[in-house]
Amino acid sequence: MLLALTDDQELFRETTSKLLGEFVPAEVLRSLQDDAIGFEAEYWRRGADLGWTSLLVGEEHGGGSLSGQGLVDLTLVAHEFGRHAAPGPLAVTNVVAATLSEAGGSQSNGVIGDLLTGRSIATWCFSEPRPHDRLDNGCLDIRVNGDEVVLNGVKRPVESGHGASHLLVSGRTGAGYSQVLVPAGASGMTLATMQSVDLTRRFSVVTFDDVRLPSSTVIGEIGCAGEQVTRQLRRVIAILCAESVGTMQAAFDMTVEWAFDRYSFGRPLASYQELKHRFADMKTWLEASHAVSDAATLAVALGEPDADELLSSAKAFIGDFGSELIQDCVQIHGGIGVTFDHDLHLFLRRHTLNRGLYGTPEEHRQRLADLVTMTESAT
Repeated sequence: MLLALTDDQELFRETTSKLLGEFVPAEVLRSLQDDAIGFEAEYWRRGADLGWTSLLVGEEHGGGSLSGQGLVDLTLVAHEFGRHAAPGPLAVTNVVAATLSEAGGSQSNGVIGDLLTGRSIATWCFSEPRPHDRLDNGCLDIRVNGDEVVLNGVKRPVESGHGASHLLVSGRTGAGYSQVLVPAGASGMTLATMQSVDLTRRFSVVTFDDVRLPSSTVIGEIGCAGEQVTRQLRRVIAILCAESVGTMQAAFDMTVEWAFDRYSFGRPLASYQELKHRFADMKTWLEASHAVSDAATLAVALGEPDADELLSSAKAFIGDFGSELIQDCVQIHGGIGVTFDHDLHLFLRRHTLNRGLYGTPEEHRQRLADLVTMTESAT
């Protein structure tokens, strides 16, 4: 989260935190474990009223931001989602809404309106099963057949696939990317539920078997959606990084409080030198994660040329050191840290899930190396 917020941003963050504390405290998250969607409709509508789904949408479509940098404002919400392990497809719904707004077209207006009011959610079908990675090597086929487009392939994992009214599907048309807005229930599309380590986030395997849709469902131009997909990937990674830092902050704060309250041999745990050194390491990782997440978000918002390098650096660093930090928090809590009744596992689950979405730390280190090699070759 940004170190210096405007008064409007701080009020927005505080209001979001208050709403999350009211609607999805830890006991509610546990009760949603077996819920098919993972969150209540009223909760999502209240968040949409607050502005959770409108920050990346143009004013001409009913959206708008607080600071003029909608992605920066959205990461404030994402940070609070992490601090509360909150449910809901925040990243993918915003990515779809932003793309539909930027692409324009009357066929998208009704969908955007429903997303902004929280009446429905949308998701992005991007990642594919191995051997394809979770970044940009998908092979779902989108071909033109007269005045129709035909989709064939598999996407996984797809967040909130079963609850989405529309799915934005990225695929290949020849050597280029195309994107199609597929309505729920389209003929030839099947969804299978996946198991998630998170209590409230839901994922699906979505299979497209000769799914035929009118050409009006294509977002942008057929075979020319590469820049769209790149923008979407940058945004979703920035949002997930901010959320992951929120989980780290919550786990760290909880553990520091515990270390001062818990006594061992007549002394608080926080007074032991070994734990002081460990907390110093954890604090360093946490502050660095804040910094690299904020830098990456701002670079994406401003369209800086090093945005991809910063994003991959952030995703890799936060994924590795965030896991280390939260595991340390679990161990410092001792036996209660590994129980279901303690809240720590909510943040461990959320961070573990985010770590693998849209590229693991290993995949992003490889991506970073590729980007550096490309830059050196061009000079």
